[in-house]
Amino acid sequence: MSDRWRRRTCCRRADGKRFSSTFSLGVRGAACGALEGRCEVRGVRIGILAVQGDFEAHAAMLARLGAETVEVRTPAQLQGCDGLILPGGESTTQLQFLQEEGLADAIGKFAKQGGAIFGTCAGAILLAAEVRNPRQDSLKLLDMTVLRNAYGRQIASDVVNGPTKLKKQPLEMVFIRGPIIERAGPDLKVLAEYAGKPALVQRDNIMAATFHPELTDDTTVHEHFLRLVAVGTNHAAGSAIS
Repeated sequence: MSDRWRRRTCCRRADGKRFSSTFSLGVRGAACGALEGRCEVRGVRIGILAVQGDFEAHAAMLARLGAETVEVRTPAQLQGCDGLILPGGESTTQLQFLQEEGLADAIGKFAKQGGAIFGTCAGAILLAAEVRNPRQDSLKLLDMTVLRNAYGRQIASDVVNGPTKLKKQPLEMVFIRGPIIERAGPDLKVLAEYAGKPALVQRDNIMAATFHPELTDDTTVHEHFLRLVAVGTNHAAGSAIS
């Protein structure tokens, strides 16, 4: 990571520091069970882009589920990860960082190789094929159009409960200057909605949320992401054996 970005990175921990839980929930790659069941992920390593946003909250949530996490700020730190989380923050700043540090290309290759990716808020903007309000470039990994800051200023942010396909009970969703998914392509699964718009979407092993699941006590969304990671690692292992 360049010295310029090292000075600007918003973090309180050393570059690339790993976090691991004090417990595990099963063997790596084990079946995750029913949709509402606990995901078993011992040995899985999840990279978290650690430039802006509450990436430590994502790490804490994943630790509760037995996953090891590592802060990612360079392409080298992404290597060896089974999944990647793109947290909230300011999407234009994050995109500039990714492009200048070579992570944009590395993430694209990671996705093509079957790596699971989950973007929240600004991370969802980065994953979108089209960004408006205003227009900006992106990683273009999900066929959707997002509008930036569409739910209003941070002071007007809210916490809501809404229906989801991940469980029978309502899902708590924390919106902080969240984007709106204005258009979701036909290959996207809508897993949750808010105010008539998709709030959580998925295509294969890539997910995007316009809210912050890491700021709640509900592990449902992160558990679902770890299911995608487990499927990807099992597939990669099977391919290597064959």
